Amino acid sequence: MTYRHGISASERSTSVKSPIQVLSALTVAVGTAPVNLAEGVPVNKPILAYTFSEAAQQLGYSENFSDFTLCEVMDTHFKQYNVSPVVFINVLDPTKHKTDVTNESISVQSKKAIINKEGVLLNTIDVKTTSNGSSLVEGTDYTAVYDENGKVVISAVVNGAITDTTTELFVSYSHLDPSKVTDEDIIGGYDSTTGQSTGLELINAVFPTFRMVPGILIAPKFSKSSAVAAVMRAKVKNINGIFKARTYIDIDTSVASVYSKAPEYKNDNSIIDSFADIFWGDIKLGDKVYHFSSHAAALTAQTDQNNGGIPFVSPSNKPLIMDALVVNGQEVALGQDQATYLNSNGIVTALNFIGGWRLWGSRTSAFPENTDVKDSFIPVRRMFNWVENTLILSFWENVDDPTNQRLIDQFIDGANVWMNGLAALGAILGGRVEFRQEENPVADLLNGKVRLNVFMAPPTPAEDIEFIVEFDVSYLSGLFAA
Repeated sequence: MTYRHGISASERSTSVKSPIQVLSALTVAVGTAPVNLAEGVPVNKPILAYTFSEAAQQLGYSENFSDFTLCEVMDTHFKQYNVSPVVFINVLDPTKHKTDVTNESISVQSKKAIINKEGVLLNTIDVKTTSNGSSLVEGTDYTAVYDENGKVVISAVVNGAITDTTTELFVSYSHLDPSKVTDEDIIGGYDSTTGQSTGLELINAVFPTFRMVPGILIAPKFSKSSAVAAVMRAKVKNINGIFKARTYIDIDTSVASVYSKAPEYKNDNSIIDSFADIFWGDIKLGDKVYHFSSHAAALTAQTDQNNGGIPFVSPSNKPLIMDALVVNGQEVALGQDQATYLNSNGIVTALNFIGGWRLWGSRTSAFPENTDVKDSFIPVRRMFNWVENTLILSFWENVDDPTNQRLIDQFIDGANVWMNGLAALGAILGGRVEFRQEENPVADLLNGKVRLNVFMAPPTPAEDIEFIVEFDVSYLSGLFAA
């Protein structure tokens, strides 16, 4: 033992552990991007971005949202609602999803010509002055660069083959063809031979790569496919074997063209799931048309951001940045009774009634078949996901610790202090963690199994507020006052 004389001090770790809180609404978006404009070739790889410029640099950007669905997610999250970060998974592969063009004639003006096509792959361009002539040499006869709209501009090089008298060029090239992306590409899977995952399977790579738990999974446009939607619903229930998230699904309005057909669409496609929210209609802002799921995910993240990053507040009745709700290109104005009809069938939409355009609906797609409060209300289900994910992260380091009183006290004290704090914020009405003997039989404890009971009550959204008004005859006595 070391000889000591005098006073010293030492430190011990705090007995009550602070929770490691989860990003409540981290959007993971699967879709297509104009990767020809990107620095690398980000195919089937999770890309994390905190800003619009960062996302555009890594994935490319185009305002052709119909072809490049990840670009609308960039627009909604970074430009419209100012929320971040976002994880993008692009499945558009320039080696597979492309179309070849041969000897396309383009006009030359002032020694410049434009290939009027998005997605042209620069390394595939072949330029000739005649359809059967020799190929020109890049750098010697011409340069080819993208303009601000993603189109290729071919410019003459001094003393090259393109002269003042050249009025026409013949170009051959390959361009990205998003129409060749199939449901199977979005769904993806795991290749046991290569050990590579693709598509929606890559949601399992988000936490190992970035140490962030997915909050909302979207696939704008592609989620209108029942096959894609079914896989999205399955994936969010069991991420990395332990985490839970939500998925936002768009209704195919080419089938459910009027609001009254939306419940039938939902039932026919079996979208009845407490982990999924389903949306009717598309959103128009200026000349742009977005899928509802992109706006809903961004608004959800913004709502959480405005409430300390805790998902106890419903995004319903919060402002959407939009000019019109559109269905198959036509503007639709729902009345409150029509929007409520959708809500009564577990469908979310947009309502322009009081206070401008608002997201309208707090029910999961499990409603009305499932009325359990933890499964039927969106913010309550999200709170359950968030609390469970937070507890897993916070106490993960205790796995394989000795099962003794100190460990049990650490679980109970740390979790209860945190839940008391949530209650003080109004995020829950109350909550506690207990270690019960009846839940932990000796045989299980001997086998290393420990169970803790978590009790909590997130506040339900005030969905139906009623003022009861009646005539009080007692006030007539005021007529006889002196």
